[in-house]
Amino acid sequence: MRVRELPPDCKPWSPAYFPGRLETATERLRECVQDRVDPHGALRDPCDSRVLESALLLRLLERTGHTPAARAGLVTFLGAHREATDPLDRLLVSAALDGQAAVAPELADHFLAQVPDFTAHRKRRMIDALLTLFGSEPPAEALAQTEAFSTVGLHSWAAVQVTALKVIMAGAAKRMALVRPGDIELLSSTQRTLWVWEGNLLLHLSVLHALTEIPGTDHVIQQGIGKALAHQRSDGGIPFTCDTDTWCTATGGVALAAAGAGRDDLAQLARHLTTQQRPNGGWAVTDVAQQTDVDDTSVTLEFLHQLDPHKYADAIAQATASLLGVRDAPGGFPTYVAGAPAEACMTAAAVNALSTDPGRHRTAIAQGLTFLAEQQNQDGSFPPDWSSSRHHTLFRAVLAVGSLGPEPPEAARRMGARALDAIREVQNDDGGWGQQPGDPSDAISTSYGLIALCRQSDPAPAIRGVEWLLARQRPNGHMDSVSDSIGPRPFIFTVPALGDIFPLLALGHLRHRLESSS
Repeated sequence: MRVRELPPDCKPWSPAYFPGRLETATERLRECVQDRVDPHGALRDPCDSRVLESALLLRLLERTGHTPAARAGLVTFLGAHREATDPLDRLLVSAALDGQAAVAPELADHFLAQVPDFTAHRKRRMIDALLTLFGSEPPAEALAQTEAFSTVGLHSWAAVQVTALKVIMAGAAKRMALVRPGDIELLSSTQRTLWVWEGNLLLHLSVLHALTEIPGTDHVIQQGIGKALAHQRSDGGIPFTCDTDTWCTATGGVALAAAGAGRDDLAQLARHLTTQQRPNGGWAVTDVAQQTDVDDTSVTLEFLHQLDPHKYADAIAQATASLLGVRDAPGGFPTYVAGAPAEACMTAAAVNALSTDPGRHRTAIAQGLTFLAEQQNQDGSFPPDWSSSRHHTLFRAVLAVGSLGPEPPEAARRMGARALDAIREVQNDDGGWGQQPGDPSDAISTSYGLIALCRQSDPAPAIRGVEWLLARQRPNGHMDSVSDSIGPRPFIFTVPALGDIFPLLALGHLRHRLESSS
């Protein structure tokens, strides 16, 4: 994500091409991002309420016979989302408030089309299991498809999720003999912390629903409900995760560096991030989580190297080893653990991180670029990732092209050119970009497009993109944007800070394009 040397054919753009308020807008946005940094150096912002977790908690209160005052807030929140844009949200609201939980085949197909192929069978079972909680009959074949509930090779979050779904469906089907003692122990282990396990309220609530099928767990469930209610938002709803503070700090650090923040401010962020490095050398999405991932690790590595590669040499070396430890034989990178299917977006993230030392990691970078080229679709895009915006992987792939220097391998050069074409071809008439072709423009997708366009010669599409983006800035400096963050796939969640961080990163890339000289 960081700013790096431009391709040889990218001459500096004249600032006169761009709106005169660009510098002031960038400074105001930079201040907005810096204002979110706490005294410890963490860029903190809570996750907004979401329909899925709110519906699950309301149903759990009903199943366990408890009606705390918080129930009214949940009902109010869900009622306000009856006409939600997302059809799955509308279905969950109807299921939670009206007891109607049937999934039309076309809705299931739409849902599964938004996730990578390798996880589709698990996501289908997820929908089936969730809807059994609201009275739907579990499909006859669901429990027979044992691969959907296998935990072999899964990271810790997925292992807990599929086990909870298995127990929920076994209970609904009166087939609890399928539940093993190890399943119960795995689920119970997540409730032995004083906080929500891994900061993940979806997993937490799924586990509590599963434990209602197990005798003697009433006390555990009551404690778990209390932990969940501690995160009820002012609008009455419950979020997906408590926060994504490590991700916000890492991405915010790269954006602030690009936008010209002072070294003391950046060093404060770095100090916090180094305290959050996990024993395996990687980083997790937030302070209380232990499950590391390639994305957080890659971006944090980039930030630390950009700030001071000598001071943070040990942390960088450990992070590099963590990344290379999950790389597969062809050169792709998964999200979480070795042996899981590699993904284009994570591979682009890792290649960008490894490009901080291209001489040492030339082979890994070259193989990663080959993997990216092979993953690219005919229209220049890539398979679904952790963003609902197609431009997320596109901009990271464009940045990755130059990881071996000004003369990339031919396959990588073609891949980057096709990615840039894919971005230019779907720019909206208003100058911005939407999450998918034809979608209304939004600030985050437009930021992704703008970052990529700073790596090509023609300033015209970037000028239009900047004009659209600056028009979205509020008087207080913040940006308005819909969210593109996904977890689990394909459910969108919202962390408002990211609506400022990515536009700041885009304006930072543009700032360096205007200042560069070659």
